[in-house]
Amino acid sequence: MAVKQTDCEALNIELVEKTKNKMHSKNVFDNTADFFKVMGDCTRLRLLWALDGGEMCVCDLAVVLNMTKSAVSHQLKTLKDAKLVKSRRAGKNVYYSLDDDHIKTVLEMALVHINEC
Repeated sequence: MAVKQTDCEALNIELVEKTKNKMHSKNVFDNTADFFKVMGDCTRLRLLWALDGGEMCVCDLAVVLNMTKSAVSHQLKTLKDAKLVKSRRAGKNVYYSLDDDHIKTVLEMALVHINEC
């Protein structure tokens, strides 16, 4: 038997049941919160936005963002660990790009929302 943790009774039982049935697990919400924590840093958002235009190497990103190569690399590691960016090596250079179109969509939709406010 489930332990009741609320002190409320549902007023709209049909809507409550419908909503409960479509809820994801706590683990899914924890992972989603972690995703937004990584994206919640201004420098990382700037890097993602720069990569929205296409694949770039660390030096080019450093110039665009007026940062050191070391600082850019540090932030790219965080983004890569979170699977927001991917990399490929070409000789001595490593090129980064957004991991997939979902990242591009989330970033662009967030900026559309902010610009409409």
